[in-house]
Amino acid sequence: MDETATPPVGANIRQLLLALGEPVIDLVAAPVGLEDVEVGDVAILDADEEPEPYQAHLVLIIGTRGRRALRVARAAARHGAAAVFVKMDPDDDREALKELAEDTGTVVLGIRPEVRWAHLDSLVRGVIADARRAGEPESAEQPADLFALAETVSALTGGNISIEDATNRVLAYSRSDDGVDELRRRSILGWEGPAHYLALLREWGVFERLRAGGEVVRVEERADLGIRRRLAIGIRVQDQWLGSIWIQEGSAPLSDTAEQDLVGAARAAALLLVRHRTGTPSDLQVEEALLGRMLDGHIDPGTFATRIGAELTKPAAVVAFALPDIARSDPAPTKRRPTGSAPMAPASTDDGASADRPAFELRRAEMASLVTVHAGAFRRRALVAAGGSRVYMLLPGLPEGTGEGMVAGLAGDIVRSAEQRLHLDVRAAVGSVVDGLDSIAASKADADRVLGIIARQGDRRVATIADVRSEVLVTETLALLEQHPRLRDPRITVLLAYDHEHESGLVPSVLAYLAAQCNMRAAARLLHLHTNTLRYRLKRAETISGIDLADPHQCLFTHLQLLLETGPAPLRGAAHTSSYRH
Repeated sequence: MDETATPPVGANIRQLLLALGEPVIDLVAAPVGLEDVEVGDVAILDADEEPEPYQAHLVLIIGTRGRRALRVARAAARHGAAAVFVKMDPDDDREALKELAEDTGTVVLGIRPEVRWAHLDSLVRGVIADARRAGEPESAEQPADLFALAETVSALTGGNISIEDATNRVLAYSRSDDGVDELRRRSILGWEGPAHYLALLREWGVFERLRAGGEVVRVEERADLGIRRRLAIGIRVQDQWLGSIWIQEGSAPLSDTAEQDLVGAARAAALLLVRHRTGTPSDLQVEEALLGRMLDGHIDPGTFATRIGAELTKPAAVVAFALPDIARSDPAPTKRRPTGSAPMAPASTDDGASADRPAFELRRAEMASLVTVHAGAFRRRALVAAGGSRVYMLLPGLPEGTGEGMVAGLAGDIVRSAEQRLHLDVRAAVGSVVDGLDSIAASKADADRVLGIIARQGDRRVATIADVRSEVLVTETLALLEQHPRLRDPRITVLLAYDHEHESGLVPSVLAYLAAQCNMRAAARLLHLHTNTLRYRLKRAETISGIDLADPHQCLFTHLQLLLETGPAPLRGAAHTSSYRH
């Protein structure tokens, strides 16, 4: 190792203490204080090895502990170590190690005997990496995806959100400023929590609970300290703590689902922070891109299941969401795109998406983020992908016996949140729960079919295939008829031509009569006509076309062909238009 080489500036001792926390580490002695000693790298020194130059390094001393590590620790200090880690038993004599620190100026940190060195090494390197990025000029530009997540969680919970890394540096925050307290104000202005507030949170055991697991931690209001009520949760990947998400309550109470939303947000943030830390596309981004390609049929479900760590044979389902004003009646498959790239917006303008491209992109990103938070709280392995004017949610590994009704409950929660928090009028379609990911194409196809029906009808906001199965079957039957022009009754073609030329209202009258199952009074009410007027129109239609509306077979095919030619709106019995193709 080059003794003159200085590793890049990293974390100071205060940041290490905050990020790793007690009782993982214990400050034995810091002769020159916590702020002025910076650690740029980590080295491991075995008790039987000769030390190397350790300029600005944190040295982990292995193979010995406590007072017995004194000789090795002193050797590391002589070779430039900024700090040393020593495993310590409760009854160890700390005075000798303190004397070492005073003699050499090296910080001495203690660690419990049961902590694994490999785990500690990984944690320390992560803290150094976070702190190093904080010192880079370009780091002032924080990750946009974390800011988007903060805005989504703020919209869902009604609170003020901040996302912090393991050193308590603020990475992203919501724009909300309703009733912000002194702790939030100073944290945002300084991009990190004020030291005396952080000390209080440590004293109250908040950080220890955040590191312990994925549970939501409550911090009650302390008006005397300028602290309003908060909820917080740690962001973890396996056993590594990456940071935390905080919700500060404003002038209004937090939503009833705030804690559930926080759990989902922490799962979504974990992989975003991995990406932020490594500077590479996160697993989440790659998996979402793969999901889009699998739903398009370009990736084998088995390969996808292996990639995301899901069981191929466990029940799964797809839910499709249509954004407002751009929902189309035909299925909107996801666009094929390169792996790892961002989802593509539709190329055409027939759905209105490209008419205001920035607004469309923003609306879709907000919806995808909201779905991600809800999905993460429901199933840890849930994934979300945007395609065209739709957002798709995959729920793999569902418990045996899960039905569409349970999934519809989640979809309904998302639709209500989109309306209340994002002011979006969204429709959701639940695909059938299939036996495994190898059949997921059927679930996605069902979701597209259902969404086509409810987006066109407008009276349902959430539906399953069971809710609209008859409408789906009729729609697909009409599609088959359209593919075979020879399957046309010329008598109906004559009726269509006559009504188009004379605007006589005969076609809407026949459609309403057939939709009402040949009930004259019900059809007249639908059309707001007198019964005798409707009876006259039906007789006129029979005379002009030659069809016999008393014949059930002729009624059946007349209904199908008229629906094919006029569009499917009259399926609901609202035969209120005479506009049709000719």
